[in-house]
Amino acid sequence: MKSICLYFQVHQPLRLRRYRFFDIGNDHYYYDDFTNESIMQKIVKECYLPANEILLKQIKANHNQFKVTFSITGVVLDQFEQYAPEVIDSFKQLADTGCVEFLAETYSHSLAALKDQDEFKAQVKAHSKRIKQLFGQKPKVFRNTELIYSDEIGKNVASMGYKGMLTEGAKHILGWKSTNYLYCNAINPKLKLLMRNYTLSDDIAFRFSEQGWNEWPLTTEKFVSWMNKMDEKEEIINIFMDYETIGEHQKKESGIFDFLDNLPAAVLNTKNYKFTTPSEAIKEYQPIAVAHVPNTISWADEERDLSAWLGNSLQDEAFTKLNALRDDVLAINDKHINKDWNYLQSSDHFYYMCTKFFSDGDVHSYFNPYNSPYDAFINFMNVLSDFKIRVDKLKDAKESQSVQDELIKKDDLIEQYKKEINKLKKQIVQE
Repeated sequence: MKSICLYFQVHQPLRLRRYRFFDIGNDHYYYDDFTNESIMQKIVKECYLPANEILLKQIKANHNQFKVTFSITGVVLDQFEQYAPEVIDSFKQLADTGCVEFLAETYSHSLAALKDQDEFKAQVKAHSKRIKQLFGQKPKVFRNTELIYSDEIGKNVASMGYKGMLTEGAKHILGWKSTNYLYCNAINPKLKLLMRNYTLSDDIAFRFSEQGWNEWPLTTEKFVSWMNKMDEKEEIINIFMDYETIGEHQKKESGIFDFLDNLPAAVLNTKNYKFTTPSEAIKEYQPIAVAHVPNTISWADEERDLSAWLGNSLQDEAFTKLNALRDDVLAINDKHINKDWNYLQSSDHFYYMCTKFFSDGDVHSYFNPYNSPYDAFINFMNVLSDFKIRVDKLKDAKESQSVQDELIKKDDLIEQYKKEINKLKKQIVQE
C-alpha cells in the first residue's frame, strides 16, 4: 500500500512597527502589536481553529487512520500564547490523538543554517524543547525554514540526531527521478529525505481557487484520480504546504474546507493509500538513491533557491550586519536582548526586502507591512542600529564590571598576601 504524507507549516512573524531614524537610541520597542494581534486574530478565525476542528473530526471519523504533520515555529507559538491561547489548546487536542507528528525546526524561523552552526543548533534545541513542553513529543524529524536544504545542512542536521528531514523535490536536483520515493543525504546517508511533490502540493496551495486554471474546480475525486496515476513502484506522495492555505490563501468561499473535510475518506476508500507521518515513513521505506544537493535549495518561487531572502545587496547587508552581533549578544546574555535577537532573525524580515516583484509579486506581498523592499530595508536597519547601541552599552557595562571585579579580586589577593607575610614574620621572630 502506498503512503501519503500530509504536512503543514505554521508560522507568522512578529512584524516591526514603523521605526524611524529619530527613534534610534530613544525607543527600544520594535514591534507593531496592533498589526500583529489583528493579523493573528484574523488567521485564527479563518484558518487555525476551523482547520484544526476539521482535522480532529476526521481523525476520529476515520478511526485514527488519518494522520497529519506540523512544524510550528517558536515565534508563532509565542504569539499564540499572547493573543490566542485557544489555538495551542486545539493543537494539544490533535497531539492527544496520537495521529499528529510535530517536527523540529529553528525557533525563530531563521536562516541560521546558512551562517552559524552554533546558532543553528541552539535554535533547534530551543524549539524542540518547546514542542516537548507543549505537546509531549520530542521531534525526531527536522524541517528547516522554508525547506532550505543542502548536502552540508543535511549533514549538520544528522549530527544533531535527527533521522529524517523534509525538503523540496526540486526538478533541477532530481532530474528525471520522482519525488515519490525516499532519498538520503549525500554526506551522511543515515539521514533520510522526504521530497515535496510540488505539483500536487501547489495544485492545492496556489491553484485551488484559480478559475482560469484548466483543472478548476479541484475536487477530492479529481485529486485522488491524479494520485492513482502514479507509477506502481512509487511509494509515498509528500503533500507539503503552508497551513494558512486552508482558509487564508484559499478562502472559505473557494470550497477549501470542504476539500480538506472530504480528503481523508476519499484517499482511504481507495484502499490503495494510507496516511503516514514522516517518522513512520523513514521507518517503513528505504532510500532509493542519494540526493546530491551541493547548492542550497528551498521551496520558494520558481527558482527554488535562496533569492527570496538573500538575492540582493539590501538583504545581504542586513543579514551580514545582524549576524555580526552574535558574539556580543552571547557574551551579554541579557534576556531582553536575547528575545529581540531571536525575533530579528526571522527570515520574513529579509523576505520583505525581496525585489523579485515582477514574477512573484503576489507571494511576496502577503501580509507585507511595507510599500517597497527599500522601506523594509530602511526600517529594519533603523531597528538594528538601535539594537546595536543597546548591545554595545551592555557590553561596555559588563566589561567595566569585569574590570572592577578583577581589581577587587586583586585587592583581596594582596590583602591575603599581607596576612600571610605577617604570619611568617611572627613565626620567624618566635624561632
